[in-house]
Order: sequence, then structure tokens, then C-alpha cells
Amino acid sequence: MNYVYLHGFASSPQSSKAQDISDRFSQLQISMQIPDLNAGDFSHLTITRQLNQVAAEFSQNSQPVTLIGSSLGGLTSAHLAQQHLQVQRLILLAPAFGFLGHWLPKFGAIGLNLWQRTKYMMVYHYGQQQLLPLSYNFVTDAKKYQENLLQRPIPTLILHGKHDEVIPIQSSREFACTRPWVELIEFNSDHGLGNVTPEIWQAISTFCHLS
Repeated sequence: MNYVYLHGFASSPQSSKAQDISDRFSQLQISMQIPDLNAGDFSHLTITRQLNQVAAEFSQNSQPVTLIGSSLGGLTSAHLAQQHLQVQRLILLAPAFGFLGHWLPKFGAIGLNLWQRTKYMMVYHYGQQQLLPLSYNFVTDAKKYQENLLQRPIPTLILHGKHDEVIPIQSSREFACTRPWVELIEFNSDHGLGNVTPEIWQAISTFCHLS
């Protein structure tokens, strides 16, 4: 089984969750790939580009894959699993279901119109700790990826904080309630899930039969 971790929006392979989970896999002599979804060009990021980038790695190896995705990486993981039978399991950390509906209102109508007219908006990149321009094509592309398309019955574990201030936990509750193959575990945490690191690993370990 190959394990691949997909980091979140404006994040990086060096994120605390990615590194913590990678370290715990390493202790079991299991390697975990963490591709850089920024691909050296955050400004032209799209979900489609992320899908193509990760899928290109699948074609080089026929082994089954467990995807672990955080936030937007979780949404990307879910769509990869829908498209590629090689993905056998999903672990989604605060997946960004309904991402645009939660995120775009923060810019306001005027801000969105300006973004669309000027083509780029400055967005804070947490991985690089600076503002970077992001093309409006990100929004146009993301509209194509709706949760109602995700119907492949694949073992799925969702870990989500009850106090998530970025992606409300209701998004995961609604996703899980209509898909009996999905298990949702709720934590007393926020979007970062930083205070429940041991609990997250225990859930992953049990789900993947590592202990």
C-alpha cells in the first residue's frame, strides 16, 4: 500500500500535520509521499492541476493507494478517489467540502468583482508566510468539483473539528450522512486540528490496521 499526503490550500509539505503524520509512519518503517501541490507556481494553482499532478504519480506505480488529504487536499483526494480505482482508502482531515461557498463570501461582492476584472488577487500563503497573487482561474476551475459527484463507495475516514472556523463541520456531517461507507469522527478542535494530534494518529492507525 502506498500512502500519499495532500496538503491544504496555501500550505506546503512542511506543514505541521504533514510532518507529524509522516514521522509516525516512519517509526513503523512506512514511507509517505508528500507532493508539493504549489508546484513552484502557486499563482496558477487549480484543483485540476492538483489532480493531474498526483494522478501522474499513480501511473508509474500500480500499487493501491491510501490518500490522506487536509482541507483542500482532502477535497482533491476525494475527487482523485472518484476518478482512479487505484485509490483504495481515503482519510480526510477537515476536508474542504463546499470550499467556495465558505471562502468567497469573505472577499465581499466588490472584492470578487475586482478579482475577476484584474485576474489576480493577493492571498496569504501560510507555507511561504507571505502574500502571493492567485489567478481567478482557481475559482472558475473549482466550480467544476462538486460533492454530489463523489459517489464511489470507498472506505473513507473523515476527521473534523467541531469548532472549525474555515470549513464548518456541518459540511462533513452532510457528506457522511448520505454515504454509508464514510466514518466521521468529530474532535473538540478547530480547522488546524493541532490540539488532537495523538487522537488523529490513533484514528488513522486503527483505520489502516497499523496497530
